[in-house]
Amino acid sequence: MKTAITELFGIEHPIIQGGMHYVGLAELAAAVSNAGGLGTITALTQKTPQDLANEIARCKDMTDKPIAVNVTFLPTVNAPDYPSIIKAIIDGGVTVVETAGRNPSQVMPYLKDAGIKVIHKCTSVRHALKAQDIGCDAVSVDGFECGGHPGEDDVPNMILLPRAADELDIPFVASGGQADGRSLVASLAMGAEGINLGTRFVATQEAPVHQNVKDAIVAATELDTRLVMRPLRNTERVLTNAAVEQLLEKERELGENLTFDDIMDQVAGVYPKVMQNGDMDSGAWSCGMVAGLIHDIPTCKDLIDGIISQADQIIAERLARFNAA
Repeated sequence: MKTAITELFGIEHPIIQGGMHYVGLAELAAAVSNAGGLGTITALTQKTPQDLANEIARCKDMTDKPIAVNVTFLPTVNAPDYPSIIKAIIDGGVTVVETAGRNPSQVMPYLKDAGIKVIHKCTSVRHALKAQDIGCDAVSVDGFECGGHPGEDDVPNMILLPRAADELDIPFVASGGQADGRSLVASLAMGAEGINLGTRFVATQEAPVHQNVKDAIVAATELDTRLVMRPLRNTERVLTNAAVEQLLEKERELGENLTFDDIMDQVAGVYPKVMQNGDMDSGAWSCGMVAGLIHDIPTCKDLIDGIISQADQIIAERLARFNAA
């Protein structure tokens, strides 16, 4: 299936594995890219820029296909060493960067000079237009359904994607609620040129996370996510567990007086405990409503092949019959 996204990134299928903390490691990125999608290493999971350079090299030992690196720009005083991170990406021969968080304008000249394509994650049309203005090659439009941070506008993809199509000149992919061929066809119909999958790729055989995490996603329904940190305007969609319910109770009790320190035990340093150790109640971890559509743990190749096969069938059979004379 050829789209503007497959042509832009030099990939076979319009399917991207989004950046995910303590999930986007070399094993998963290589498996996705080898299956014809675009695999993504998450830069800030690596403790140092040299660790990132090593992870990129490790991934390239496992695939000769294009890979991406996710760089999230955090609103923090003690910022990561972004110049060295960008240098590691450029020196490692990475061809695509997925940026997220704050405006990536400060790194755009370096990425552009290196011939790297940039796709920026956005939760609103206004942010997508800004990304287009600063020279991003594409955007990932993240609807309210998505795991992680959906922004503060609460606009689902059924509205957000057509709005993006109305306004943007650059191609975009749909993120949030993406699981199968139905997701892909629906997103294409609303103007997207591909899809970005997060939670769905966590529940794959190659995802380098504890089996408890994969099993929890398979067992979950679309009703099992919660929105936390809304009073702090840092909303995150997570899978419910004991720690999440404690966090929400604190939010209800403290209301406008809530500070990050009040919930630090439930959100800080959680990902290694969950993703590596399988301690499912240690804190809040990102998961999309799409968990309700996830019922198995396939290989990345089987997942991607299945998405494309189902999409082709829907287009050729189900949709075609509505045009029948």
